[in-house]
Amino acid sequence: MIEHTLDTAHSILYVRPKSALEHDDFVQLAKTVDPYIGGTGELAGLIIEAATFPGWENLGAMAAHFRFVRDHHKHIKKIALVTDSALGNVAEHLASHFVSAEVRHLPAGKLEAAKQWVMNRL
Repeated sequence: MIEHTLDTAHSILYVRPKSALEHDDFVQLAKTVDPYIGGTGELAGLIIEAATFPGWENLGAMAAHFRFVRDHHKHIKKIALVTDSALGNVAEHLASHFVSAEVRHLPAGKLEAAKQWVMNRL
């Protein structure tokens, strides 16, 4: 399950995975961001805040996740991973090969720093 909010004033999508990712999580994310991207052309950033990566509920959820990334990465300027998980460092380096967004890993608790970085203030 993913909790998410769209800050339209700053063009930032906040994502907080709470348990194993489900297919419907990505349907809901798309319903939130697609109209916004359709109207503005892009998001300034995506901030993912997670203690750990919770994995996927099933193979269908993993496929939905990859489709969401494929369909949206060109419309996001920056992605901030706010986590103390070692996966944050790995994701920061791997993501640069698969997404067009600039990716940065920040330690847990640095949500405001992530927002400032996305808004070009850090």
